[in-house]
Amino acid sequence: MYRRIIRPILFALTIERAHRMVMWLLRFIGLLPGGRWLLGKCYAVKHPSLEREVFGLRFNNPVGLAAGFDRCGEALREWTALGFGFVEIGTLTPRPQPGNPRPRVFRLPKDRAIIHRTGLANRGLQTAIRHLRRPHPGVIVGCNIGRNTSTPPENATEDYLKLFRNLYQYADYFTVNIGCGNICNEADQDIRGQVLQILDPLFDFRRGQNHYRPIMLKISPDMDDATIDTVTDILIETPLDGIVAVTGTRSRDQLHTDAAAVAKIGMGNLSGEPLTRRAIEIVRRIHSRSGGTYPIIGVGGLMNADDVRAMLAAGADLVQLYTGFIYEGPDLAGNICRALIADAEAAQAAETGTAQTAPADESQLPASQAPAEARQPEHSDL
Repeated sequence: MYRRIIRPILFALTIERAHRMVMWLLRFIGLLPGGRWLLGKCYAVKHPSLEREVFGLRFNNPVGLAAGFDRCGEALREWTALGFGFVEIGTLTPRPQPGNPRPRVFRLPKDRAIIHRTGLANRGLQTAIRHLRRPHPGVIVGCNIGRNTSTPPENATEDYLKLFRNLYQYADYFTVNIGCGNICNEADQDIRGQVLQILDPLFDFRRGQNHYRPIMLKISPDMDDATIDTVTDILIETPLDGIVAVTGTRSRDQLHTDAAAVAKIGMGNLSGEPLTRRAIEIVRRIHSRSGGTYPIIGVGGLMNADDVRAMLAAGADLVQLYTGFIYEGPDLAGNICRALIADAEAAQAAETGTAQTAPADESQLPASQAPAEARQPEHSDL
């Protein structure tokens, strides 16, 4: 029904207007008696094989909503009812900011992708706190934090620390969004210094708290391999808890959409199907370099269950959806979860079958099946 009826209606609107309609509808359903229960019955999938424990948190399933869709946490319980195992809100900045002029988000249906240059539009820290104060039992919430556009880069640390300190009691984990910015092609030492300048004050603040909040670092697919290795080394050598890979890309390579139409859209980050391969490659590289011992949240171009399987096989512990949700609709998270359940059951059945057909220990075989040299008569007159 989504592809035949709902998606054509939403795609007839600008993407931001469609986004506002979806958010309004979710909040409205949440206000109706039994609304969230009905959503859960229609979309949420629960099974023991889906549960994950990552950086000390217990997730009902590994499929989360990526930052950018619910920027201030307006519909946390509704997203869970739609089948998401966790929700990452943001990117948040200390002060509200309108972002770039509209239009600033564009669909590329031929590529199952979007291009966006919102400029971190959001309603700021205080609005997010107001929403996060509402009861949302059982919902794991991550806060994706960044700096205001008007904040000079040399003062970025102050914005990140202000968000971290004020949201600490409300978030389950934090994602520091450095994206690509101006560090993608810098020398390794410069990158390390810039990243640690942001992270070190957060580590210092966390050491004085009674509760531990994991800190993740979100990186760009436009970083070269050497930069990714540098960031991974930071993960290994500091109290950083994990990496979220990846944000959107500036690349426009191998698109099916007419080049003139893409050029007319102009600047912005591209997300969706063209990003799938690169996102998986980066997760695999981080997983390999870090020895598979640090949490990775894989995001970028995850459009179906096969993409998620590949991302998990590459080393991701959790995944997040964004563009895939726009193109595939509200049953995407549930469909992915059902596929993962089927994989787990098939693996369990294969293990059981192998155990049943494997040769038993010789000491436990019946005498008639034991090797000749091992057989002894039950009674002997000798």
